[in-house]
Amino acid sequence: QLQLVESGGGLVQPGGSLRLSCTASGFPLSNYAIGWFRQVPGKEREAVSCVSQSGTYTNYAESVKGRFTASRDNTGNTVYLQMSSLKSEDTANYYCAAAGDVTYDSGNYICSNFHSWGQGTQVTVSS
Repeated sequence: QLQLVESGGGLVQPGGSLRLSCTASGFPLSNYAIGWFRQVPGKEREAVSCVSQSGTYTNYAESVKGRFTASRDNTGNTVYLQMSSLKSEDTANYYCAAAGDVTYDSGNYICSNFHSWGQGTQVTVSS
């Protein structure tokens, strides 16, 4: 059974950077595209990014494009989310999950049917 564990969250000042990690156990991470999500209490969960099995393809929410970068180290069974130029509105609990399906639509890489959600890691952007 695939298990995902997030880490790397914390408190950072606006404009700062953090790198989140999503580490897999139970199955090789290379089998799965991995999505990153975030959620603030009382609000809907927001898709942030998805990275393909090889790391070749990625997609990003408009709100994080140019600031966040998803990557992966399949040898180390870990996917990363590098977050830069952080804003207060990036404050949320961040989750990773495995994509059950991936498609390409008009040149866009799309992940769906997520499973094996991690427990989340809190990111707080505040001065």
